[in-house]
Amino acid sequence: MTATAPAQTGRYKWVALSNTTLGVLMSALDGSIVIISLPAIFRGIGLDPLAPANIGYLLWMILGYLLVSAVLVVTLGRLGDMFGRVKMYNVGFVIFSVASVALSFDPFHAGGGALWLIGWRVVQAVGGAMLTANSAAILTDAFPRAQRGMALGINQITALAGQFLGLVAGGLLAEIDWRAVFWISVPFGVFGAVWSIRSLREVSRPRAARIDWGGNVTFALGTALLLAAITYGIQPYHGAATGWGSPWVLGGIGAGVLLLVAFCVIETKVAAPMFQLSLFRIRAFSAGNLAALLTAIARGGLQFMLIIWLQGIWLPLHGYDYEKTPLWAGIYLLPLTVGFLIAGPISGYLSDRFGARLFSTGGLVLVAGAFLGLLALPVDFSYPAFALLLVLSGLGQGMFSAPNTSAIMSSVPDHQRGVASGMRSTFQNSGTSLSIGVFFSLMIAGLAGSLPGTLTGGLQAHGVPADLAAHVAQLPPVSTLFAAFLGSNPVAHLLGPGALDRLSPADASALTGKEFFPQLISGPFHTGLVTVFTAAAVMALIAAVASVSRGKRYFHQDNET
Repeated sequence: MTATAPAQTGRYKWVALSNTTLGVLMSALDGSIVIISLPAIFRGIGLDPLAPANIGYLLWMILGYLLVSAVLVVTLGRLGDMFGRVKMYNVGFVIFSVASVALSFDPFHAGGGALWLIGWRVVQAVGGAMLTANSAAILTDAFPRAQRGMALGINQITALAGQFLGLVAGGLLAEIDWRAVFWISVPFGVFGAVWSIRSLREVSRPRAARIDWGGNVTFALGTALLLAAITYGIQPYHGAATGWGSPWVLGGIGAGVLLLVAFCVIETKVAAPMFQLSLFRIRAFSAGNLAALLTAIARGGLQFMLIIWLQGIWLPLHGYDYEKTPLWAGIYLLPLTVGFLIAGPISGYLSDRFGARLFSTGGLVLVAGAFLGLLALPVDFSYPAFALLLVLSGLGQGMFSAPNTSAIMSSVPDHQRGVASGMRSTFQNSGTSLSIGVFFSLMIAGLAGSLPGTLTGGLQAHGVPADLAAHVAQLPPVSTLFAAFLGSNPVAHLLGPGALDRLSPADASALTGKEFFPQLISGPFHTGLVTVFTAAAVMALIAAVASVSRGKRYFHQDNET
């Protein structure tokens, strides 16, 4: 028998599943809980998120956690192979809990308060990366082949559902107190840390090896530069709507690519590489990760665009106060999570019997169909149709994610499961980070073509002087997009101080009310939405082709006798 056999015959496997599911749920939930709570957080620390000088804080509140999670998971998975997966996992729980406590007691105000939150979010992401990098490897060790898809399916779908549950939790907790967004992680983190230290044990024997410093440094710097530069491409540059012509953005992308090329060269030369490039010779591994990357980009685009759609347009048009839109946006997105929770465990269980290809490929076709269905909806949609498409998308993503994860993890040798888990998480987390730059840029490009004319006519119709309306219309559309993303009416910001005082009370009230801004951007937004969701549907279909190409069921021969 192999080293994993003792764990596969007792109740330990269920303990491992329960604890790792709690770990990945916390990590995923904290990755998204801040997104929908940003208005309350910025109000709490006394900072205006729409002021041009504060856009950087806003971006890094979103980007910091995602970037660190994407950069470190391979390194931490490799260290798990070397020093013990459970040991790294336990340390991750402790770091995550300490950072949660620090976040909930931010002692500073304004810019200082934002920097405190960003810094501790980065620390929290290190703990979260330790959890996600090693959880799939711990489960693959603990469960026999016949139950592995079910176990990894529950774990993976919990992580994905956590991203959307975070939107609901963020909306609810922000209504109580902005600090409650961070308090929620403390008791679960402490409980999970104590539980994992007391109950989890090393099943696979750690394999000592030298740390690949060259690979670690070039991968971390290259990935960070590339993802950060792509994200900063959404900010305006010298009058352009986006920053893709900025030398800093282009230089960051170029330097990131060169560092990643150097990383690939280093990995072929060292005796114990951090990133096992040889794993890509396994078709099930390479095809599964390509499909996971494309799906993560599409899923991230779906998440951000739905938040903008609900908070910036649909909810205000249906009478919801802007301060309440984060809460209700989370609630109205629940059908997506329901689809995840239904399809994930079932498809994971069935893939143990029938293989991953049918379920993962069929799920991606459903996801693409849901994107095309959302394209057909008017901006002011009927909610039952919208909810049905969300359920369809959730079912498709659940059908894909669990079997795909099981197929990836079962295709690698047992002594490389930690690094394989980290590589899988890197593709998934990088996809979420890339989606910010890719889909926000596509949306900004769509807005740049039609928003100026719409904005000029709308403002002049409510008494704004023609020269001021023309000036506002030429401002970069990123502030308008972020306002919709945060569920805020930016008209007062766009017009500048004192401008509303020079208008009639009726016009000033109309401009700052619930209907003017949503109606103003609904047309330009739909133009951008067509571009974004078409691109997402194409990505889902390409991912489906990659999923088909994975071949029949494959289990690495080193894994079991």
